[in-house]
Amino acid sequence: MDGPADRSPDELLRQVWDFSLLEAVFGRRARRFGRGMEIPSGPLAFRSRHTPLPLSEFERALLIAAATGVSGWNFGIPFTPAESPGTCSYAVRFTGRTFPSGAAIHTGELCFTDDTGTYLVNSRDLRPLRVREVEGMSDTERVLAMCRRATVRLSDARLEIPRRPPHMSEHNLWNANAPGSVLFLPIVDMSQRALASLCLQVINGGYLYDDFAKRPCGDLTPFFRSGLLQERTRMSLSAFEHNQLANATAETAILGHNIVLLLQAMGLGGWLYTGINPSSALGAFAAEGIPGLGFRFTRGEDWSAPNPVGLDGHYEGMCPPYHPDMRAAAQAFTQLKFGPGGTYDPEMPGPFLRSGQVKGRAKPYSAEFVAALGEMAQYVYETYGRFPPTLPTIVLRIVIQAQHIDTEFYDAHFEKGAYLETHAHHMARWHGGT
Repeated sequence: MDGPADRSPDELLRQVWDFSLLEAVFGRRARRFGRGMEIPSGPLAFRSRHTPLPLSEFERALLIAAATGVSGWNFGIPFTPAESPGTCSYAVRFTGRTFPSGAAIHTGELCFTDDTGTYLVNSRDLRPLRVREVEGMSDTERVLAMCRRATVRLSDARLEIPRRPPHMSEHNLWNANAPGSVLFLPIVDMSQRALASLCLQVINGGYLYDDFAKRPCGDLTPFFRSGLLQERTRMSLSAFEHNQLANATAETAILGHNIVLLLQAMGLGGWLYTGINPSSALGAFAAEGIPGLGFRFTRGEDWSAPNPVGLDGHYEGMCPPYHPDMRAAAQAFTQLKFGPGGTYDPEMPGPFLRSGQVKGRAKPYSAEFVAALGEMAQYVYETYGRFPPTLPTIVLRIVIQAQHIDTEFYDAHFEKGAYLETHAHHMARWHGGT
C-alpha cells in the first residue's frame, strides 16, 4: 500500500476504520466542487486556485474494495419448499461481495476511469478463503490485492465523454469526469440475470407470458402437459422486465452508496449521479470517434437506441453473439451452476461446515427444465431481437465520482458544517499538505 511519506498506510487506515458509520450516513452530501474546478457565473460563481489532484492508488483501491470487494462467502438461500428436501439452488454464486444481489445472482461489475487510464474490475467469480474475508484492519491489504488482481486495463487514457448533450447533461458539463477525479461506472449483465430469474420461475412451475403479443413465450404445451409448468402460474413479460431493472438498479445504487460512505470517512468529495449518457460511455458512438468503453452493440431498425451486449473477451452477455442462440445460452448457464467447477459442484468450497454434502443435495436442472428455459428465452430473442426484450442487455445508469474537495468553495458560499473534519484535514493527513 502506498501512502504519503509522512504518514503510514496503517495510520490512514485507522482513520477509516474508526470513522463512525452514523457519521458517514448523516454527514453524506453531494460535494461536487473539487480542486481545479470552476463555476463561471451565478451566485455561487467560484474558481479554484488549486490544480486538480488525482487520487493516489491507495485512495482509489480503498474505494474499489468498498464498492465491489469480496467480503467472504455468502449464505445463499437456505430453503424453498419447491426444492425440498434437497438444497435450494437459487443462488448463482456463493462469492459474497460488499453489495447484495437478489438470489446471489451477482452479474454486476465495476468499470472506472481516471487520469491513468480506463479499467474493468472482474470480481464476481473470485473465490473467498473464508466466511468473513475481512475481520479487521489487518485484512485490508489482502482484499485490496484481490481487487488489484481482478482489475484489467482497457485503455491508457481517461474515458472520453464529450462535454455536450446528448453525451452529458447540461448541469454536469462543468464537473463530470473532470481531471483529477475517478469516475466509477457499475454495469450489470441483464441477460445472465434474466436467465437466473427465469429459472426461479420454472422451479416453482411458472412461465413467461408475452402480454404484448397475448401469448405464452414459446411453445410451452409439452411442459404444461408434463407438469413442469403450470398454466395458471404465469408472469407477464413486462412485469418480469420491470423486476429485472429494479433489482439491477438497486444493486448498482448500493454499490455506489458504499463508495459515497467511504468518501466521508476518507475526507474525499464526490457524489452519485445519472448525468452521463450510458450509450456514450459504453461506446455506441464509436463510429463518430467516441470509443467509450468499447462495448459491442447490436442494432434494430425500430429500436430507439443500439443495444450493448458485451465487452469482447472481458464481460460478455449470456446471449448472441457470444452464444449461437438462447438455447445454447441456457445450457451455458446450467453449466455455470451445476457443471464441473460450478457453484454446486460438491468438490468446490463454500460457506457450509459440510459444503460437499449440502451442495450435493442440490438437484441439477433436468434436460426438460433446460429445454423449457431455452424455449422461453429463444422466443424472446427471436421476437424482439434481444434478450431481455426491451432493456439494454448491459445496463449502465448510475455513476459515482470521487475527487479531492476544494474546501475554499464551501467556506465562501455555505454555512459552517458544509464538510466534515475528515475533509478539512484530508490534505494534511493523506498528502502531507496544509
